[in-house]
Amino acid sequence: LLLILFYLIGTKATKYGHEIKKMRDADASKDSVRGHNQVLACSIIAVVCALAHAILCGKERKIDFNDEYLASALYCGIIAHYACCCADTLASEMGILAEQLPFLITSPWKRVPAGTNGGITLMGLLWSGVGGALIGAGAVACDIVSGIEVRSFEVISFGILCGLLGSILDSILGAVLQASYYDVDKKLVFSGGADEITSSCKHICGMDVLTNVQVNLVSVLLTTVLGGIVIGPILIP
Repeated sequence: LLLILFYLIGTKATKYGHEIKKMRDADASKDSVRGHNQVLACSIIAVVCALAHAILCGKERKIDFNDEYLASALYCGIIAHYACCCADTLASEMGILAEQLPFLITSPWKRVPAGTNGGITLMGLLWSGVGGALIGAGAVACDIVSGIEVRSFEVISFGILCGLLGSILDSILGAVLQASYYDVDKKLVFSGGADEITSSCKHICGMDVLTNVQVNLVSVLLTTVLGGIVIGPILIP
């Protein structure tokens, strides 16, 4: 159910303001419909956690790290996974519409064009929190419907924190390990390798090491692990 919730929210956010996004980011036209690699990156780790929970722990139960550590860690990992995905999607898709120029997360004093990998705005961070909160609320709703005892405030707070963490990790990875360029003639930001660079392109930041999908996968993996074994036991003991 969290996957469906993320898909619905992500689809709406991706299509919202699409014409404006295309004027700022060359990759926006490619991302109006998410490809199978993107869908896989935003689901595979949670699917593995869910299968592990079903095989090793049986039916779903309340989060209780004192009596049910493994089950709780896996469930918190799943929530953290989708909180990260939803937060990053909303930060990217809604943050690019902000009026103010973003600053580079690795160089806060440096303003960069909208659409730059690693560029963040206050609006984007707020949307990250909203994305995490929506997933946390979705998890609470699922537990209530299933008749499972749930601590709503703690779970939603957990979703917000994991959403912010995942979005920040994604931005740091993007700023360092994804190459961002600005085409002066087209006035567009794009990500690409050396073979796509023309004389009108200026390098903004990052090395051409990871693709956008790979950055998403790494940030989701880190957030899932940290959410399940570090943040979960602290916020929802």
